[in-house]
Amino acid sequence: MAIMTTSRAVPFGAVSTFRIVNAFDALISGIVGAYRAHKTEQVLQGLSNAQLEDIGLERANIRAASQRALQH
Repeated sequence: MAIMTTSRAVPFGAVSTFRIVNAFDALISGIVGAYRAHKTEQVLQGLSNAQLEDIGLERANIRAASQRALQH
């Protein structure tokens, strides 16, 4: 009976490169997310109280709503 090995050694530095790319991707995603939350908050702040009420928000909840939008 033959035994087959399915795992292989990866090229030197591949794991480190993968981790660096993932860290960079996470950093960029965080920056983009913060920018989107900021822009959402700016737009919501520009709405009147009546418009905010129409969409179910109060002015005091704008920051929380913009942060919550990032998670969806």
